[in-house]
Amino acid sequence: MASATSEGPLLGQSALKVLVAGGFGVGKTTMVGAVSEIPPLRTEELLTEAGAGIDDITGLDRKTTTTVALDFGRITVNPELVLYLFGTPGQERFWFMWDELAAGALGAVVLADTRRLDSCFPAVDFFEHRGIPFVLAVNCFDGSPRYPVDEVREALDIDGPVPIVHCDVRAKDSSKEVLVTLLEHLVQRAEVGVLA
Repeated sequence: MASATSEGPLLGQSALKVLVAGGFGVGKTTMVGAVSEIPPLRTEELLTEAGAGIDDITGLDRKTTTTVALDFGRITVNPELVLYLFGTPGQERFWFMWDELAAGALGAVVLADTRRLDSCFPAVDFFEHRGIPFVLAVNCFDGSPRYPVDEVREALDIDGPVPIVHCDVRAKDSSKEVLVTLLEHLVQRAEVGVLA
């Protein structure tokens, strides 16, 4: 399998930037780590008392760390195509970084948690307003309610063409399928002449 150098992709390769976004504790770091072919760069810090009253950890009893800048991973799809994955921080106090992270992004994955579906609204809104194509991936946490795609689409008021899939970001193959869905969505948009 081809690999990229520290200066960038190999000659003849296309490098595509993809964001992984969503609310606090939805599984962004886990997804990037599950699919990356390199040890992912993580900027996680321990949750502390300083975040009490700021970070809503309702339903996240086992969460002990949080991303404070970004997660980064890489996937070589084939010798001509490399995906660079950038996971965004989920807490509102770090949203100012999203514009910088989104610069040059071809598309995005928005992760959702049915236990806290409203936490993905800011990410959906962000990509819709900037015209960045995205897919919505419902991360199926153990014990979380499962809803059909049509119900999720209606609850979030997401446009018909935006793909919605269920996944388990802990599983490499499941996370890969989400990225395949995003790439297929981008190809379909290009075929019908929809610009990002």
